[in-house]
Amino acid sequence: MEFKTLKPIFKQLFNLFILSAVSVSAWAEVSLVEGHVRAMPASVPNTAAYVTLKNDGAAKRLVAASTSVAKEAQLHTMLMEDGVMKMRQVANFEVPKNGQLVLSPSGDHIMILGLHEPLQLEQQITLSLEFDDGEKLTVTLPVMKKVDGGMSGHHHHH
Repeated sequence: MEFKTLKPIFKQLFNLFILSAVSVSAWAEVSLVEGHVRAMPASVPNTAAYVTLKNDGAAKRLVAASTSVAKEAQLHTMLMEDGVMKMRQVANFEVPKNGQLVLSPSGDHIMILGLHEPLQLEQQITLSLEFDDGEKLTVTLPVMKKVDGGMSGHHHHH
């Protein structure tokens, strides 16, 4: 084949490649800023994940989480009920347009229930996050003893 014949083919392939690269980066609007999974004693079958997610696009909702290290992962919030701080499962968390979602020990978080085996300090845990627009984000979080000054420790013995 001559160069004149191949030139339009290469031009189309190049344009398709550029369009694909732009589409993938525009589609992945949510990214992990930081996060960790809380280290718990070996006798405790549950733990929690805390993350900060940055959203560079339109508002969306985090609707599900999963991990291979446990039976299930659930979205949870903390609320005051009759003067007692309680934890409740929720359907989703709002991830604001061009903003952040912060999941922390004293507030919204991801409960990891039914650990298949005790987690080790510094172990890397893979967590899959799913959003209402179909976007999926897989993050890897270290297991840490990190604790903030809030209500941490009060809601993990689920």
